[in-house]
Amino acid sequence: MLLAIDIGNSNIVLGLFRDRELQEHRRIATLPHQTPEPYASQIQDLFRITPQHIRGIICSSVVPPLETIFTKMCQEHFQLDPLIVTHEMETGLTIGIDHPGEIGADRIVNAAAGYALYGGPLIIVDFGTATTLCVISSKGEYMGGAIAPGLLISSEALSDKAAKLPKIKLSRPGTTIGKDTISSMQSGIVNGFTSLVDGLVERIRKEMGEPARVIATGGLALLIEAQSREISEVRPHLTLEGLQILYDKNR
Repeated sequence: MLLAIDIGNSNIVLGLFRDRELQEHRRIATLPHQTPEPYASQIQDLFRITPQHIRGIICSSVVPPLETIFTKMCQEHFQLDPLIVTHEMETGLTIGIDHPGEIGADRIVNAAAGYALYGGPLIIVDFGTATTLCVISSKGEYMGGAIAPGLLISSEALSDKAAKLPKIKLSRPGTTIGKDTISSMQSGIVNGFTSLVDGLVERIRKEMGEPARVIATGGLALLIEAQSREISEVRPHLTLEGLQILYDKNR
């Protein structure tokens, strides 16, 4: 089986593939200072596997210290060298930005998955710690994109910096005009981010000159998709699917 590991700033998403099919997936907290041993035990416990079950590992990371920790974990506990996602690997795309080394591994994975699954032109919106938009042309060129704060960190910043605003659970607001503090915050954040994404998509399409399809992924994608006029589909496991695709292209 293939173990796919996506290391994000807030969470680590794990996927187990058999014959290119996602069998199970799990999400654990990102702990940058944790040693390899607890991560190895946690993965084996979550999936009820032993190292002998795993024949390959691919890892993408936007947390540099954890890339080293997970490489060591794979080598010492699974006796495998992980395939680490970089901009230099075969992705099926051409990179059309000024500094390719600056692209986050998660964006490379999403773009590769999106183009392999849907072709181009395509806009991929990932609702993670940051809200990212990746733009792929009809010819498979990664053109760049946009990065905005994520919904959760924006919500947390609002309650942390404004003494009278509480921490809230993000949910679909019933109206745009909130009748109390919580509904007003939900409207501002959820409706506000929906308008942000729709507005960016509209601007991106004008610059592309192509009617690009919009695919969303990430933990809060369904919340925004329900409000959005631009998002055409939510693909919840796009990043894990991309890791499997990149493993096949580069192993």
